[in-house]
Amino acid sequence: MEREQVEFWSNGLDRPGALIRYGHFGRPVLAFPSEAGRAWDYENNGMVEALRPLIEAGRIKLYCVDSFDHLSWSQNDLPTEARAQQHGYYENFIYEHVVPTIADDSPDHHGIITTGCSLGGYHAVNFGLKRPDLFPIAISLSGNFDPSTWNGWGELGEATYFANPTAYVANMDGGHLDWVRQHANIVLVVGQGPFEVHPTKSLPGAQTMASVLADKDIRHELDVWGHDSAHDWPWWRKQVAHHLHRFT
Repeated sequence: MEREQVEFWSNGLDRPGALIRYGHFGRPVLAFPSEAGRAWDYENNGMVEALRPLIEAGRIKLYCVDSFDHLSWSQNDLPTEARAQQHGYYENFIYEHVVPTIADDSPDHHGIITTGCSLGGYHAVNFGLKRPDLFPIAISLSGNFDPSTWNGWGELGEATYFANPTAYVANMDGGHLDWVRQHANIVLVVGQGPFEVHPTKSLPGAQTMASVLADKDIRHELDVWGHDSAHDWPWWRKQVAHHLHRFT
């Protein structure tokens, strides 16, 4: 399987951000790791192998990217608003470095699919709802979408609001809402097994996000797996393989 890694320095980050590409042809898929994870976590935890049939068939090119959650959402000594401001540097890294690299490497693609596990599922959906013109399909595996509930403290402000899909989507209206409806397709996958309710709140988080999307008539699916489906890599391997082939 063809594999290539690149790195980028970006303002506000404490190290170069890595991006690993797997495959030679196909629709680009941008994968976010679980909380504070690195670009190689997908490979190390069997996710790349789970997608090998799609990669080798030339149906997808998989791009696995670093998170920088250790500077934002995982830095619990910072108030929530400061974490959200730090998260803004990560969004800029994706828009300014990762998106252009994918565009150069996969010209004439029909939109980047995002996917991610746990906190990576939040990233996939947040990017899919903020820029559905770039990321028209987002597949979240065990995500939670309300950063204000993540060991939150301090006064919340604009940065937290615009990083919280359950908040900003609830207030969408007019032409912007019509634009999101036209472009976005959100898939929320979650289990009912160990760690999907406590402590991650992924199951109620996915249900809440689905309700917000339904209220705004934004295209979405809520796929709830059984009580054996845990918040862990073995289940995420099954779930990503189950859903991703539908869009490639």
